[in-house]
Amino acid sequence: MSKSPKVSIVILTANSLEMTKEQLIDVAKLDTKSIQAECLIVDNGSNDGTEENLKNYKLPNMDYKFIETGENLGFAGGNNVGTKDSLKHGSDYVILMNNDLILPKDVVVKLVDFMEGNPEVGIASPKIYFAKGYEFHKNRYKEGDLGKVFWYAGGIIDRKNAYSSHKGVDEVDRGQYDNAAETDFANGACAIIRSGIFEKVGFLDSSFFLYWEDADFSQRIKNAGYKVMYYPGTHLWHKVSASTGGSGSTTNDYFLTRNRFYFAMRYLASRTKFAVFRDTIKLVFTGRKWQRWGAIDALLGVKGMGAWRKR
Repeated sequence: MSKSPKVSIVILTANSLEMTKEQLIDVAKLDTKSIQAECLIVDNGSNDGTEENLKNYKLPNMDYKFIETGENLGFAGGNNVGTKDSLKHGSDYVILMNNDLILPKDVVVKLVDFMEGNPEVGIASPKIYFAKGYEFHKNRYKEGDLGKVFWYAGGIIDRKNAYSSHKGVDEVDRGQYDNAAETDFANGACAIIRSGIFEKVGFLDSSFFLYWEDADFSQRIKNAGYKVMYYPGTHLWHKVSASTGGSGSTTNDYFLTRNRFYFAMRYLASRTKFAVFRDTIKLVFTGRKWQRWGAIDALLGVKGMGAWRKR
């Protein structure tokens, strides 16, 4: 009899104790009968009592570990800490999860089953809906449609203009995205990664700190000859922007501006690089405050937390 696959669920948190506790209630209800599961909470230097409250937490259905980074390493850096720890004790798969998700019981076992049956896939993300009340356009939908509005049904990279978007966003699920498909990028809010991928392509690029790191990681996986997939055989709900603020926040303005520039310079055609370079210079003079800082740091090659540290 073959051994059950070993799976590490890595959940990153930063000053969001109550949200993380809510998610751990869902984690405790996950079906783990066909797998060996563990949950790693990685705390990015919180000062809201996260360590005191969660260090000795217990889960009934899987092993549990709390890791304190001591500082904010960003989405990429914090998840890398958890990923590296999981690989040290032989995990076959790592599942990255935001701490602002609502989880059905089957999400982990179905993601693992999909990866077990498709060895050519390096990374996959499930169908992701807006959690009720977190839709961008709340008044657009009938009451019965809430909870079935897509946030992610695959990733799209506009390679001519260096923009990323989600397939299906704001659409009500009518079965239009019920087929598994290759996609431009898996979404870091929830992604299952085959452990061997990290040896092939490395880890999330911590220089991005936040945003575009999932697109960069997916591109490297594609370049290594593996498939990047959208898998609709299971789903979850996302409390969108609950942890980073919405459109126009300092976080979005700074990191989306800066990291768009870095992704374009790394992967896109010369014509697109020139257009993005021109856009970035323009934002130095015409953008909102944190777009300006993002543009300045992009042109200076500043990475990691950058000017955002001073906000």
